[in-house]
Amino acid sequence: MVQRLGAGILASGIAALVLKLVGGQPATVLTAQALEWQNMPLFDRMALPDPATETIMNQYLQGLSAQGAVARHQGVWIQSDIAVLAKHKDQVPLPAASLTKIATTLAALKKWGPDHQFETLVSTTGPIQKGVLQGDLVITGGGDPFFVWEEAIALGNSLNQLGIRQVKGNVVIEGDFYMNYQENPALAGQELRQGLNSKLWTPRGFVYRHAIMPKGTPKPQVAIAGGIKVSSFPIPKKILLIRHRSLSLTHILREMNIHSNNNMSEMLTKTMGGTEQRNRLAAKSANLSLDELQLVNGSGLGVENMISPHAACAMLMEVHRFLQPYKLSVMDVFPVSGRDKNGTMYGRHIPLGTAIKTGTLNTVSALAGVIPTRDRGLVWFAIINRGGDVSGFRKQQDIFLQRLVEQWGIQPINATTPPIQNLLGESKRNEKIFGIRAQLKKG
Repeated sequence: MVQRLGAGILASGIAALVLKLVGGQPATVLTAQALEWQNMPLFDRMALPDPATETIMNQYLQGLSAQGAVARHQGVWIQSDIAVLAKHKDQVPLPAASLTKIATTLAALKKWGPDHQFETLVSTTGPIQKGVLQGDLVITGGGDPFFVWEEAIALGNSLNQLGIRQVKGNVVIEGDFYMNYQENPALAGQELRQGLNSKLWTPRGFVYRHAIMPKGTPKPQVAIAGGIKVSSFPIPKKILLIRHRSLSLTHILREMNIHSNNNMSEMLTKTMGGTEQRNRLAAKSANLSLDELQLVNGSGLGVENMISPHAACAMLMEVHRFLQPYKLSVMDVFPVSGRDKNGTMYGRHIPLGTAIKTGTLNTVSALAGVIPTRDRGLVWFAIINRGGDVSGFRKQQDIFLQRLVEQWGIQPINATTPPIQNLLGESKRNEKIFGIRAQLKKG
């Protein structure tokens, strides 16, 4: 799939232009301006906006103005892989809400790679005697932002397989341990304690999540006698029981972007070194000035987070370019119309096969992504609207994209990453340390 996306990117874009030059495609615009543009040399045309696309964009902007939107608060950038097609306030940073997560996605991929798995270590400070762990259960977090119900259930079952039914001491949290998007380590520890012992489950939480796991998944029983402790320093002389590995970064990013999960984006940003480090890495990777990428947190909450439409597209294109050698594409880390029904795609009328990232605040509606078109190949776009009618902005964004594909046609492409739900709670990602029972029983 990626070979079709990647190797043919430049060729498809040039071919589309050449076909129009030689008459291989019927002309869609017959104005004098458009005819003059069509008669230009090929590479001169690449540097100038496409009159047909500009006309559609201007009609879109005029419609917003007629509804009271201020023109200078609306930004648009549209390009194929080889040519700018239309632009408006394109390099002006505007409040972009969760388009911030495009920067998080790019920086995370650059720092760790798409196959990276975060590790959570489970250790003990005492021996096992007749199913009772005579000590503390130590959880060393490694920044996994997607340790959720199913992962805790699988971890409890792995502890049961090691012969542990009860912990005499406390659950001690060290490092960056998150659970169910909870960043407070004490509260995350409480969630874990509940997950390890099915007798503590509630119907709307663990009971429901267990019911949708593979049939026959055991219900763990690891009773914790003590409480939850948070340690600011590594616990000495602990013995490793289990090395838990997260889902791949590709799966984590897709989940984050489908639901525009603010907590996951904040966690990833923290783990990679903070907001400034994330900004610098994303800007450098996409060859951008930080003037176009003014972000103050990991999630995009707040109008202080500003991105230019041009920067949003540049980062998306770099995500796609970076993933191609791994036989992946931008479609594998962002929601795709026609494939993803929930999350930020719910209620939208986006052209089929389009990968998107949305952004929403009380006065901001943003949309960026890529459309796989028949005539232009991949077309990248970013639309940032500011004003009071957020629902109206969304509706007009969808209509705008539909008008563009009426001109170019659509050619949907399938992503390769399997559904996340089928992978949560996989026991194979819990590496049990062999011989541990004999080692512990020596105590």
